[in-house]
Amino acid sequence: MPNTLIDRNGIAAVERIIRPHIRRTPVLAVHSGDFGLICGDITFKFELLQHGGSFKARGAFAQLLTREVPRAGVVAASGGNHGVAVAFAAMKLGVPAKIFVPSVASQEKKDRIRASGAALVIAGDRYADALAASEEWATQSGAMVVHAYDQVETLLGQGTVGLEFEEQAPELDTLLVAVGGGGLIGGVAAWYGGRTKIVGVEPEAAPTLANAIRAGRPVDSEAGGIAADSLAPKRVGELMFPIAQKYVERVVLVSDEAIHEAQMELWKTLRIAAEPGGAAAFAALLSGRYEPRLGERVGVLVCGGNTTAVDFTRARHA
Repeated sequence: MPNTLIDRNGIAAVERIIRPHIRRTPVLAVHSGDFGLICGDITFKFELLQHGGSFKARGAFAQLLTREVPRAGVVAASGGNHGVAVAFAAMKLGVPAKIFVPSVASQEKKDRIRASGAALVIAGDRYADALAASEEWATQSGAMVVHAYDQVETLLGQGTVGLEFEEQAPELDTLLVAVGGGGLIGGVAAWYGGRTKIVGVEPEAAPTLANAIRAGRPVDSEAGGIAADSLAPKRVGELMFPIAQKYVERVVLVSDEAIHEAQMELWKTLRIAAEPGGAAAFAALLSGRYEPRLGERVGVLVCGGNTTAVDFTRARHA
């Protein structure tokens, strides 16, 4: 890989490598009044339309295309979306994959992993349990570990979201980004490099980055709430943390109720079916946890849509 630093050059180099394998997801400027807000236009980037239903495909392809994959294939631990992405990338590139997920992973995500042909293992109740089981399997099998957020290649891949968003909406003052392990916000913040204000959004039930910033280092945190299958690791990544310290302006916390309301508003107004983690960034605006100044141009990443919340079964019986 031309550059293994987590910076603009490294992200741009990886973007060129993964471009044939990922979608350039759309953006849409929506007047805030459509949601009952008074902050001007909100520019959404719909990364839930990416392959596998989330931004995670970028990091997965970055890993598999820039590292030497052994005959044993790849192994990943995931709350769900990373597993879906790794399974999808492995299928497309003809690589064996084994995915470990916790019991809180949604049925939609488990079904998508199986549909891509990967071996699926349910291990424990939280992401940390699945991670430990995946590491044990990697030691036994020799499979290549594809970490969900704490590897250079993953961060570079996720950083391509920022590259794309800046090309599509260069005028943004602020970007709201949901935080789980920190791969997305770390990569995006590394791309913008302080030129645009980056605000992290976490569930109150999983304040991993907020606690890390308060402590001055990644620390163990609670891992629960409505978005536990995507935004509730035990702690944020070591690699992203110094990037966040330098370039993330603040972290705001949102309640489960606010996340659910954001899901409902995205569906009611835009017909966008976001999973809880995918709606978390918008929840910060809708709930007032982030209040933009007059005229501030705000971008929101809708980062995942692997949900079964929309029921189409009635259509079959009409």
